[in-house]
Amino acid sequence: MENNHRFQQMRECEYFPCHKTSGDYEFSCLFCYCPLYDLGDRCGGVFKYKEPNGVKSCIDCELPHMPEYYDTVVDKLREEREKAGKNLSE
Repeated sequence: MENNHRFQQMRECEYFPCHKTSGDYEFSCLFCYCPLYDLGDRCGGVFKYKEPNGVKSCIDCELPHMPEYYDTVVDKLREEREKAGKNLSE
């Protein structure tokens, strides 16, 4: 795969794939734990808050698992870091 730094698949993982997908794309495990999760409603993905405890559920979100969204995830992290007033070179 071209740009293979943007894609990793762990077929040996007992959780692979961690949730169902809507397409036949290559399921990427690079962001196994979504780095955008803690952004809450600013993550840009598909999520819902479960009742009654309010826990964020990303079971329907495919954004971090689609190789073509690698740049989207990285750009979002960069934006959040800049908002926090940190220099990316630190």
